[in-house]
Amino acid sequence: MTDFLLELRSEEIPARMQAGARENLAKLFAAELAKAGLSAGEIVTYAGPRRLALIARGLPSATEAVSEEVKGPRASAPPQALEGFLRKTGLTREQLTERDGVLFAITEKPGRATAEVLAEAIPAIVRAFPWPKSMRWGAESASTESMRWVRPLHAIVALFGGEVVPFEIAGITSGNTTRGHRFHAPAEIVLTGADTYVEQLRAAKVLVDQDERAAIIRERASALAAEAGLELVEDEGLVAENAGLTEWPVPLLGRFDEAFLDVPPEVIQLTARVNQKYFVCRSADGKLANAFVCTANIEASDGGAKIVEGNGKVLAARLSDARFFYETDLKTKLDDLRPKLEKIVFHEKLGTVADKVERVAKLARWLVEEGIVTESPSRKREGLGEGSATGDAASGTVPPPSPPVNGGGELADLAERAAYLAKADLVTGMVGEFPELQGLMGGYYAAAQGEDPRVAEAVRDHYKPIGQGDDVPTAPVTVAVALADKLDTLAGFFAENMPPSGSRDPFALRRAALGVLSLMLNNGLRLPLHSSAFFAAANVTFRNQVSPIARAFPTLDQIARLKTNQSWEEVFHPLIEATTRGANDDAARFTADARRAADELLAFFADRLKVQQREAGVRHDLIDAVFALGGEDDLVRLLARVHALQAFVTTDDGINLLAGYKRAANILKKEGVEGEQPWTTPTYTPEPAEAELIAALDVAEPKAAAAVKAEDFEAAMAALASLRAPIDRFFDDVTVNDADPAKRAARLALLARVRAAVHTVADFSRIEG
Repeated sequence: MTDFLLELRSEEIPARMQAGARENLAKLFAAELAKAGLSAGEIVTYAGPRRLALIARGLPSATEAVSEEVKGPRASAPPQALEGFLRKTGLTREQLTERDGVLFAITEKPGRATAEVLAEAIPAIVRAFPWPKSMRWGAESASTESMRWVRPLHAIVALFGGEVVPFEIAGITSGNTTRGHRFHAPAEIVLTGADTYVEQLRAAKVLVDQDERAAIIRERASALAAEAGLELVEDEGLVAENAGLTEWPVPLLGRFDEAFLDVPPEVIQLTARVNQKYFVCRSADGKLANAFVCTANIEASDGGAKIVEGNGKVLAARLSDARFFYETDLKTKLDDLRPKLEKIVFHEKLGTVADKVERVAKLARWLVEEGIVTESPSRKREGLGEGSATGDAASGTVPPPSPPVNGGGELADLAERAAYLAKADLVTGMVGEFPELQGLMGGYYAAAQGEDPRVAEAVRDHYKPIGQGDDVPTAPVTVAVALADKLDTLAGFFAENMPPSGSRDPFALRRAALGVLSLMLNNGLRLPLHSSAFFAAANVTFRNQVSPIARAFPTLDQIARLKTNQSWEEVFHPLIEATTRGANDDAARFTADARRAADELLAFFADRLKVQQREAGVRHDLIDAVFALGGEDDLVRLLARVHALQAFVTTDDGINLLAGYKRAANILKKEGVEGEQPWTTPTYTPEPAEAELIAALDVAEPKAAAAVKAEDFEAAMAALASLRAPIDRFFDDVTVNDADPAKRAARLALLARVRAAVHTVADFSRIEG
């Protein structure tokens, strides 16, 4: 077995493309080998700023000889059929083999040298390589047929064992020479093979293994910070990026002017990270320190002093710009920036950002006034245990909160105020430079301009939670605004018939829905989803409503110019009727659109809830079983029911009750008995097992119904569990389809009563098993 080395050396490969390039190179190489019937024992890939390399270990020296057999016509077939088969195979009649009266063409294909296979495969890989962005270069670039690569390709090394695999691509001939570090070892290096490749380049001050470069950056940067009495702010993305920018990484610690620490720390960190690829440090008290770590690509003779000095000057210039934006933004009140939002289109069908702000403010106030968001501790803290996981956030039995006195009072005012200011930072200089800081900068500006701290916090955090693992707000004002913002986005796009479809979700509506669910479940909010979605959608659908008076204005202008003998009543009565009728028709249409959007959103939330709860170990069929009852859009209550149901159906009582229910449901379905059936005491003397089931239902039905009303779902399950034994005995001892029509009808009604009793908790027909 022999190893193969491939190195593609070019000008600088963007760091963000290197990981994908390694994966694609391995995938394409394996595919080309497979076409020839070859496979490598191991494929290792490396990527750096100037080279993409692959080592394939354990390749055979040649492919195996193969025998191909093609079935032809029967020996007795007409001459035309035989002639066609011979033309297809290129053989003569004498070269065919006959078996059982059928002709076969058997050709022996000798094995090929692996080097020959590689000489054909590598050019095909290079030409088909899927870079996210690529370019042409040189005189050949005038032709659209010329080769493309991420940056100009300079050299190719292809060694099978110690021998060069010869081929040519776009004037570049494969060989066995490469170059080391651009400054430390710029001379050519003659490579001897795959086994020595990594160490030969290490000697030339090039670390080809990206993981090794990343480890050096991570460990040395942390050590430098520790030596200065600081702590490095960890950033794995920045580690990977610096590893992709350097061949011989040398982390260096520098300092910047402490005066810049007056700028928000997030701005400093983002400036250093995005513009300069620097790490930042924090001091022992957790605050940002005036220190940074840059990664050089050279071992400087002065220990890096000049490099640090130069990088410090560049960072100072960047931080000066950031401080200018910050100080300039502070001079303008957020209130004064709001009119500029009228010039930013949120979506062509949903108006401007200013329109969205109005809707969010209205919805945030409504959430407080309806008692959905309150100043009181969240239900999670009240009845469910501080710090319980989202998956456990609905296991309590606390009733829904009552609407606040005075329509929400101060909390409603604060929520509305925060909503009005939440998007104002979109037109600030700082957010224009760093869009990632939207919300965060608004919070800083609101606090600096004397807004209530709760308002400033809500402005800062109203986008949260942005994704899985993000912090979920708990402050009431923040919760109200964050929930309103996400509900408005969802309702708006659903009202305009733009829901996600398949893998397409251009407006991140799935993420917004998961954000709503996290806000509700982590804070124990008793949010009636359907009515809330309807209110939010109506804010969108009614935005184009025109009042009857406004409709009449154009006509009134025309009437004023008319000369007529008609009375004012004769002129205006038809006009008033027509405009009122038009307004009413519009209102009915807008209401229908809002109701449709609310219905679709409820189903959408159900799907998202299954996705979210799957990770918490909640079965999706149980969520379906509860949703199937209809009328349930309080997700806290729904999940409490689902958790109790999941605990119940795994017990012996639950398993047997489910089996009994399904048997009863199947009989009812076969007999065409649907829905609830009137129940009357049988006119005949019931059999013992039948009487026992009737008595058990008389006790269990009111108990289960009362427990469900009190949201004590464990008690409801316990009441249903008492039916298990009577149902089993009923099916063992009683014939449902009795010859006596009265008995048959009564027993079917009894089974319908069993089905209805179980449906007080969930639709067991949706439960798997």
